[in-house]
Amino acid sequence: MNNIAVVIPNWNGKDTLGACLDSLLQQTLEHQIIVVENGSTDGSLEFLRQKYPQVQLVVNQKNLGFAGGVNSGIKHAIDEGCEFVALLNNDATVDKDWLKQLVSAITSNDHIGIVTSKIMSANKIHLDSTGDIYTIWGLPYPRGRGENVSNVYDKDTTVFGASGGASIYRVKMLQQIGLFDNDFFAYYEDVDISFRAQLADWKVTYQPKALVYHHIGATSSKIKGFTTYQTIKNLPWLLVKNVPRQYLGTVWPRFLLAHTLFIGRAILRGHGLYALKGLIASLEKLPKKLRERRLIQHSKPVTNEYIWQLMVHDLPPNAANLRKLRGVYWRLRGKR
Repeated sequence: MNNIAVVIPNWNGKDTLGACLDSLLQQTLEHQIIVVENGSTDGSLEFLRQKYPQVQLVVNQKNLGFAGGVNSGIKHAIDEGCEFVALLNNDATVDKDWLKQLVSAITSNDHIGIVTSKIMSANKIHLDSTGDIYTIWGLPYPRGRGENVSNVYDKDTTVFGASGGASIYRVKMLQQIGLFDNDFFAYYEDVDISFRAQLADWKVTYQPKALVYHHIGATSSKIKGFTTYQTIKNLPWLLVKNVPRQYLGTVWPRFLLAHTLFIGRAILRGHGLYALKGLIASLEKLPKKLRERRLIQHSKPVTNEYIWQLMVHDLPPNAANLRKLRGVYWRLRGKR
């Protein structure tokens, strides 16, 4: 099917890119491969031109991040007439039927806008993601992350969000809601686009037969403080843009507590400067995100109650410190 493209953003990923492309070249479903060369300095571009001449290249002169990078590839795919665009991290490999399973799922229902994969660690021991959740604390979390690989998540189901590292998107949906938010650069841009899809009444589903093996953190670990900066910067935008006003009074106070704790933990780890820069960057573009919010919320066809039901009414499973604080609060209330 020539109306399907797989977009791989690449920044200094030469060491893992070959295995990623080799797995795509073995797919059982016909497709185009588009690599977005995102300003690499490790010889990735020369490597691609020499070893993979069959791959289409979109070359950016500087690193536009995951969001800007994949947007470049998606636009190229749309210009090529593609109806579906899958995204894959350059440090991941896929089962030979990966794309076939994703396409089968997304074409099974016209209301499905995104389908995500069963993403495992490269050694196939632990899960990385089986779809994203979003909690009433304003915190997203990859479903199943860190758990041992098992059959617990082997049922296809609707989910709140999809991992941008290995999911397929319907072009018709993207043309309606817009592409990834370039301001996010990296981290939570996939939750943001999933949230916008849900608000526009597109469904997000999980296909457990679409198998992916991911070298977790292979890219982000190359830049000190990168995760801290992006997390502190992006999480407020995700909430501000997408949570319906009816529930801001519930979600926002919880989020402020969590966000403050994240900054405090960053300071203790010696990442206080990165956290401060992230906070400043977040505040600088807050007026822009509020303008975007008005457009998103004004045009949404779904009810606020529908979105509330999609959200998980608990903390993410990895939020140990917040759980302790909540436990203390509950005990104090019990004494009263």
